[in-house]
Amino acid sequence: MTDAVIVSTARTPIGRARKGSLVGLDAFQLAEVAVPAALERSGVPARDVDGLVVAEAYQGGGVLARNIAVRLGLDDLAGIATNQHCAGGLAAVAIAAGSIRAGMDKVVIAGGAESLTNSAMTTTRRGPDGQPVTWVSASHPETPDAPAFDMSITVGENTARELGLTRLDVDEWAVYSHAQAIASIEGGYFVDQIVPVEVTAPDGTTRLFDTDEFPRRGTTVETLAQLRLLHPELPDATVTAGNAAGLNDAAAAVTLASGEYAAAHGLAPLARVRSWASVGIAPALTGLGPSLAIPKALDRAGLTLADIDLFEVNEAFCSVPVATIRKLGVRPEIVNVNGSGASLGHPIAATGARMVVTMVHELRRRGKSLGVVSMCAGGGMGAAMVIEAL
Repeated sequence: MTDAVIVSTARTPIGRARKGSLVGLDAFQLAEVAVPAALERSGVPARDVDGLVVAEAYQGGGVLARNIAVRLGLDDLAGIATNQHCAGGLAAVAIAAGSIRAGMDKVVIAGGAESLTNSAMTTTRRGPDGQPVTWVSASHPETPDAPAFDMSITVGENTARELGLTRLDVDEWAVYSHAQAIASIEGGYFVDQIVPVEVTAPDGTTRLFDTDEFPRRGTTVETLAQLRLLHPELPDATVTAGNAAGLNDAAAAVTLASGEYAAAHGLAPLARVRSWASVGIAPALTGLGPSLAIPKALDRAGLTLADIDLFEVNEAFCSVPVATIRKLGVRPEIVNVNGSGASLGHPIAATGARMVVTMVHELRRRGKSLGVVSMCAGGGMGAAMVIEAL
């Protein structure tokens, strides 16, 4: 079975949804930045690309990937849209890698795009009286212990309760995450990942947006302690806006190729995709998904936790990485070393691909070999992927 290697990466900076720098761009326009940049950086001729897989979460249907292919003049390129909630971008990379390893395709671009600012999160259908009603697609059948439209309980609070985490535990992790993200920005670690985006202000002036804008400088346990609990009625509540991911806009993409294609065309692979895994779990235990997906992905790669140099566990809520660390016994200092969802932001469909981009670059920057990216996903899912830097 051939290797699936990553030959290029690209992502936009991450914007704050609804009031940040990318509010004027929808998911299609964000993908129009990341996808061609990934292709250009790869050195692969457009005619050699066999497929395009782009994750979407709240874009109202259609096939975003095919739309992007046509916008880019790649009319002969089919597109696949994938949706695995928070894990959609990672699923897109896995689909591409699987097709290459199976020998069906030689080059595939994969990623995700999210504009929560402009997403069609609601639609209408007829109610019992025949009149249209507002309707939102639920991630799972709702139960009292797992609200379908309040992940702060279903993921954040339930995960904390399962592991006996306190508000201080998750606030301290949020402080760490912001510090790591700010240090990465100031150290220039993201420069090679990011494709600057030209944005237009309301007064018509334009500027280049090139730096993630969600991390908060000066975040401390004391400042977070002043924030209001989202559910003060719950015993031992933990979740606030400060220890949860925000609403964000961004896109990310990677170009994957077979090992043989890369060698034949003189490409220098950045990394290889060693393995991946997705798991299901009761919706009320969604936040424990990474603690199940990570061992499964490692087993498929013939690796153990001790073999891994770096982990990123998405911070949909900060209880998730803390719970994963405690359940698996991972050293905290090798987890989320560049920050994650609570600091960098969580542009849902793009997050998994963004994590792959960041992990590839951070492994290579540190001269390390193996990394794992993982996240929980709405509805009771977890996903993980093992990346080996080359």
